Amino acid sequence: MTPRIPKAELPTEMREDLIKQLGAVPEPLEVVFNNPEVALSSQEISEKVASWNAADESLKTFAHMAVAAQVGCSWCLDINYFMALNQSLDLTKASQVPRWREADVFTPLERDVLEYAEAMTNTPTTVTDELSARLLERLGPAALVELTLFIGFANLSTRSNTAHGITSQGYSEVCELPLAARPAESRAASTV
Repeated sequence: MTPRIPKAELPTEMREDLIKQLGAVPEPLEVVFNNPEVALSSQEISEKVASWNAADESLKTFAHMAVAAQVGCSWCLDINYFMALNQSLDLTKASQVPRWREADVFTPLERDVLEYAEAMTNTPTTVTDELSARLLERLGPAALVELTLFIGFANLSTRSNTAHGITSQGYSEVCELPLAARPAESRAASTV
């Protein structure tokens, strides 16, 4: 699919740095760079979010992938699977996030985080007191606050990408395992 907004030209140094880092320039950045002030602010926010360290990286990556699977952002699934590989996260788990309810690879904490990500993504949100209490007990207040805002940021990213018509860019093609497809019945249930 071609993005709904044409790609803008990035500054040469930025383009070269992204190619060195990721192998290609991320299409969401090329689209958002039609408004350089918004693009640079978005990059700054993204870098700050990536620097948070109270919550476990794998939990945050899996949460972002759960949001992406629910919203239908193939670009976010693509880049997060690639990032899971580069962060040495469990690729078997990462590959199963879109079908986490049926997969037997997740711990109870990971299942609660994936449920929380989906509950925050639902409109209206469906986060329960019980789920929040379980996460608070296991993660503590600082990590739960971080996880919550991280999931909010994931929703911003996934929804912006899908609205712009941005789809998978092929980052995950270097990974060993194919990403599992989200079951059709789970997709319908999550939009309630």
